[in-house]
Amino acid sequence: MARLELPDSLVDVDWLQRHLHHPDLVIFDASWHMPASGRDGEREWMEKHIPGARFFDFDRKICQPGSDLPHMMPDAELFTREVQALGLCKNSVVVIYDALGMFSGPRAWWMLRAMGCLDCALLDGGLPAWESAGYALESGSPDLQSGRGDFIARNDPSCFVDAAELLAALGQAGNRILDARPAPRFNGEVDEPRAGLRRGHMPGARNLPFGELFEQGRLKPASQLKTTIDPLLAGSERVICSCGSGVTACVIAFAAHRVGYENLAVYDGSWSEWGQPGDLPVVTGD
Repeated sequence: MARLELPDSLVDVDWLQRHLHHPDLVIFDASWHMPASGRDGEREWMEKHIPGARFFDFDRKICQPGSDLPHMMPDAELFTREVQALGLCKNSVVVIYDALGMFSGPRAWWMLRAMGCLDCALLDGGLPAWESAGYALESGSPDLQSGRGDFIARNDPSCFVDAAELLAALGQAGNRILDARPAPRFNGEVDEPRAGLRRGHMPGARNLPFGELFEQGRLKPASQLKTTIDPLLAGSERVICSCGSGVTACVIAFAAHRVGYENLAVYDGSWSEWGQPGDLPVVTGD
């Protein structure tokens, strides 16, 4: 059988259905929900998922152990161990989705790319699109017939920044901070969902609420994304994406990638770290 090749970084449900049983294909369900929602991504995955999908748990397993911040990026050793257990191989072709369409899936996509797995794509519309198309679902834990994978993670340090790097970037020409939170949170008009955090945003940051990138649950065409993104990033040489906890920052990073931006990074701690009481600069207003 010929090697499977992705047509793009975004694939539709019909393409996935046609290649569902290809031996190179690995499907990850990266569903995650805000704590206040009361939903559990892994429990819902056990109840129903795309056939063969393995659960990519970036909140409790594939994350930095012992961190006070949510789902921080782990080191290459832990990442390797966890994704090998999910059957990821050096020659795997990965498709990622989530239960909300495109919310947490881009976080897994960004993590995989940061660790050297570049042959991966997101499923446009996610699980809702798959269900709407009438394609089959399964429940329970899938049988990993291929066994343990042989993928070896190699961390690209340019993909994530910490608070110190972002603070230094604020004073450097050519850097642009892009914040994916809704405008009322960005402007400091409402409290953050996580208690104890300050209101507002980093000085000089621009706001791109991630929800504005979608239409009827699907990512807007690249031409429309470009119309939205280009005015915010005009003149920038490097783009650092942020949000509440490093999840939807990856949505806007993916959208920027779709329209041709390459020098992209995600601030892993995002507002969960920056918004804590302390000396990191915060401003309010638009």
